[in-house]
Amino acid sequence: MTFRVMLRMEIEPGRERAFERVWREGSDAVTGHPANLGQSLARATAEEGTYYIVSDWLDEARFREFENSPAHLEHRAKLHPFRRAGSFHPMEMVAHVEGRAVGRAR
Repeated sequence: MTFRVMLRMEIEPGRERAFERVWREGSDAVTGHPANLGQSLARATAEEGTYYIVSDWLDEARFREFENSPAHLEHRAKLHPFRRAGSFHPMEMVAHVEGRAVGRAR
């Protein structure tokens, strides 16, 4: 079963674009891990300066292994100065149903 992690990050005002750039520059620290299935960055439309980072993993054990890796710790250290507040939400995927537009959107 896929293991998903969602981070909610409130970014210091005026630093949003720099945060997005640093996140993109360091994304390989996550997606380069052999247990990572992908990740995304989303900007909230109703909360100024709030972002959601979602990453999917083969399982929780391998995510926890990544969480303590030097690559992750370095990437997290680069993002931390932008963060005003946030929360961490680990979860196990129960079901996923693709919509009709899969393969046609973008």
